Amino acid sequence: MKKVIFAMIALSMLASCGSKQAKVPAIDLSNLDTSVAPGDDFYKYSIGGWQEKNPLGPQYARFGSFDQLRENNVERINALFAKMSKMNPTQGTTDQKIVDLYKQGLDSVRLNEEGAAPVLKYIEEVYAVDSKEALVEELAKLHGIGVRTFFGSYVEADLTDSDTQILYIGQGGLGLGNKDYYVDPSNAELKAGYRNYIEKIFTLAGVEDAAQKADNLMTVEDYLAQNSWSRVEQRDVVKGYNPMSSAELEEKYPGFDFKSYFAARGIAEQEKLVVGEPSFFAAFSKYFPQAELEVLKDYVAGHVISNAADAMSDAFYDAYFDFFSRQMSGVQEQKPRWKRAMSVPNGILGEAVGKMYVEMYFPESSKQRMIELVENLKTAFGEHIDSLDWMSDETKAKAHEKLAGFTVKIGYPDEWKDYSGLTIDPQLSYLDNQIAASAWQVADNQAKLGKPTDKSEWFMSPQTVNAYYNPTTNEICFPAAILQPPFFN
Repeated sequence: MKKVIFAMIALSMLASCGSKQAKVPAIDLSNLDTSVAPGDDFYKYSIGGWQEKNPLGPQYARFGSFDQLRENNVERINALFAKMSKMNPTQGTTDQKIVDLYKQGLDSVRLNEEGAAPVLKYIEEVYAVDSKEALVEELAKLHGIGVRTFFGSYVEADLTDSDTQILYIGQGGLGLGNKDYYVDPSNAELKAGYRNYIEKIFTLAGVEDAAQKADNLMTVEDYLAQNSWSRVEQRDVVKGYNPMSSAELEEKYPGFDFKSYFAARGIAEQEKLVVGEPSFFAAFSKYFPQAELEVLKDYVAGHVISNAADAMSDAFYDAYFDFFSRQMSGVQEQKPRWKRAMSVPNGILGEAVGKMYVEMYFPESSKQRMIELVENLKTAFGEHIDSLDWMSDETKAKAHEKLAGFTVKIGYPDEWKDYSGLTIDPQLSYLDNQIAASAWQVADNQAKLGKPTDKSEWFMSPQTVNAYYNPTTNEICFPAAILQPPFFN
């Protein structure tokens, strides 16, 4: 949240500096409710007008100005996809990958005819496991396609050496995400709804003893939750930075065969990796060897099905929506299929879609204008530093050094991501293609391990309505979508 707030503050500075005449007022007074005294109800005073003009629709849990801009972007991107879907792009091209994913998402007839079939082979692989050793290898395989069970791992810049990328492992495996949903009695109804959702998707997949399997999954997740760090604890960056070697990891947590796990993932022995929550892994190391294999398999299988639910038939998606959107978030109505269909290629091939987006909505001239504005702003900051009478020359030099190292990314990347290694085959199921894309993304991230940090890499696509600050590389990023009205004029 702090990163986004910082980005928005900086963006407001850019907008105010970049416009000689304000086309949109800084504060739209019609969004206020001046019939209410701010001292009595500031919330209603500050947004009462907006709420009256923009009643909350059944497809949303919230709706603000960002959401409005996102909706505008959804219309734009879908128009691009609809136009592309009439084309016949060459197999293997980025256009083909976008078009086929989009068309598969729209094809409700095929999705409903296939039913549970696309996920069955993945479930069968889990239940074919006959030992803990084999389960470790199966978990490695599932982690490699983005199914996160028990814990997760990823590659990112070292927090103490931002030029180097290292491996991080952290707690995970909770379908509800947050331990408070499991341990706080006030969330009992939500937890029960989740358990019923798991039973339902087991049933839809044709798995016998669905109720018992759902109970087994909850048994595992309850244990993981009890030993997980809270969201507050996870905010302590220093506490969560626990470097060690692969050998030390294996020695500290012998109950899980990390050596075999990393070998199955194709990850070499590391001199340095970071463990996020040591107490969680200590508890997991004790639990894994003594837990019943069948119970662990039910837990893993449940996650495999849930991970697939929004890429299969209407029955699976309805179950997924009824819990995660309706009960958990308060959304009352599903988004139309075209919105769901366009969100998949827009997420998987974000920069490829972004390239088309900026060609139509954010030309090179706009990017150059913003780059010039930013450079002028940095010059002004430098002059301000020089004029400070309370700062010593030594401190001013450090301030200039920090300013010189500050990077602002504007609009879109100078070099676009290469998606040639990703294959989308329309003969395969929608689920298989999404899993292929997830596997590609995991491999793309893993390939960075041990390499210098690419500080030109973008972590948001140009069409994303947001911005971010990355403290490890001292950079702020403004995608093209946020540099358009009403936020920039």
